Amino acid sequence: MRVELTVNDQPVTLDGHPMERLLDLLRERLALPGTKEGCGEGECGACTVLLDGQPVLSCLVPLLQCGGRRIETVERIATGPARGMVEGMVAAGSVQCGACTPGIVVTAWALLQENPAPTRAEVAEALAGNLCRCTGYEGIFRALVGSQEDPTS
Repeated sequence: MRVELTVNDQPVTLDGHPMERLLDLLRERLALPGTKEGCGEGECGACTVLLDGQPVLSCLVPLLQCGGRRIETVERIATGPARGMVEGMVAAGSVQCGACTPGIVVTAWALLQENPAPTRAEVAEALAGNLCRCTGYEGIFRALVGSQEDPTS
């Protein structure tokens, strides 16, 4: 099937199998390796991208659902509009091995677009689908919530 979509603000037209995963299309065919495959089952969040501005697990999105849609990957988000957020995450110790980081960056950016001053609970809820085994999330909370509220709440 032929699909026309927009990836990181660039129009893309390609042919592919309707059930080809968006994750594979991004990494292998469009040379955008920032989106990571963790579990391949929609359980870890490492492959999160924005689809029409909403976070989705790209390992679960087939090509047939991408026609006419707008996809944003960590490559665009982290080096463009969210650069300051990413720098804050690095400074707060939010980044360690990096396997989960792209999905967390994309999810956090989507949250901050809707709510520029989230509480710790709101950040925790938004990131519930993003597994991180290295940081314990405290650095992520510090970066995204800052000193706006009591860290024990």
